[in-house]
Amino acid sequence: MPGDTPRRNAGRRTPAPRTRGDGTRARVRTVADVSEAAFTERRARALLARAGVAAPTARDATLLALGENAVFATGGLVVKVGRHASLADRARRELRVATWLAESGVPAVRPAEAEVALADGHPVTFWHRLPDAVRPAAPEDLAGLLRLVHALPAPDFGLPPRELLDGVERWLLLAGEAIDPADAAYLRERRDGFAGAAAALVPHLPPGPVHGDALPRNVHVGPDGPVLVDLETFAADLREHDLVVMALSRDRYGLDPRAYDTFVRAYGWDVREWDGCAVLRGARETASCAWVAQHAPGNPAALAEFRRRVASLRDGDPAVRWRPF
Repeated sequence: MPGDTPRRNAGRRTPAPRTRGDGTRARVRTVADVSEAAFTERRARALLARAGVAAPTARDATLLALGENAVFATGGLVVKVGRHASLADRARRELRVATWLAESGVPAVRPAEAEVALADGHPVTFWHRLPDAVRPAAPEDLAGLLRLVHALPAPDFGLPPRELLDGVERWLLLAGEAIDPADAAYLRERRDGFAGAAAALVPHLPPGPVHGDALPRNVHVGPDGPVLVDLETFAADLREHDLVVMALSRDRYGLDPRAYDTFVRAYGWDVREWDGCAVLRGARETASCAWVAQHAPGNPAALAEFRRRVASLRDGDPAVRWRPF
C-alpha cells in the first residue's frame, strides 16, 4: 500500500514473472512501483503533515506542481515532497548546491532549512518563497545565469555526472502495461546507443558545473532580477548539456527561432555548431519520451503524447512538434 517503508516491505515475496502467450515474460509491478505510481496530491499532503507541517496548513497549502516532486506553497515557504524515497540523496545534494551558489554569488533559490526531512522515507525540503515574478523569464535571463554557473569551478563536495538517461528504466517500469512493449524496447535500445555515444564525445567547452535542466521555466524573475530555481539536476559534466536543452526547445517544442537567437547572443556561442550536438539532443529526446511514459497509466493525454513522440523518433522526423507535458 502507499507509504510502506522498506522495513515494512521486508519479507514480502515478489511474485514470479508471468509468461505471456507469445513466450515473453510479463513484468510484475512490485509494491514499491505501486507506491510510487500512487503518489497523488492527497498522498503528498499527508506526507507534508508527517514532515512537521501543521495539518490545517498542509491541507490548505497551494499545490504548484506534481511530478518528480509535489511542490507546495504555504506562507513564506515552498515545500518539496519527493515522489519516492530513492530521491533522498538528490534532495540532500540540492540543498548543498543552493548553499554553494549563495556563497559563490549566483542568484538562486535559498533553502529555509539546511537538512532534509523524511516522511515515510520520502524526502521533504523547505525553501524560502520567492517574491512574485515581475515578468516571465526570457531566454537571455537564462543565458546570463548559465554564464555565471559555467564560470564556477566544481564545489568541494563534488557533483555527479549528468546522467540524463538514468531515469529511463524507472519511468518505463512505471508506465507498465499502459504503453506498447515494443515502444519500451525501442527506447531502451536508443538509451543504450546514446549512452555509449555520449561517453565518447569531445566537448567544445571546458567541462564543469551545469544546471542540468536549463530552461526559462527554471528561472524566476523577481524585483531583484533573474534567479535560478529547481537545482536538483546540478551536475559536473559537459557544459553543452545546458545549451542543448534550448536547441531542442527550438526544434521540438516550438520556441521562436528569434528567441533562440537571443539566447545564443546572450550566452556567446551556439551549441548547434558542435559536432556532438546531435548526440546530446538524441539522448535528451529519449529521456523526454520515457518521462512522459510514467504518466500514461490512467492519463489518456500523456499516453497520446508518448505515442506521438515515439512515432516521430521512429520516423526520424525532427519537424514533429512535441507538446510540453
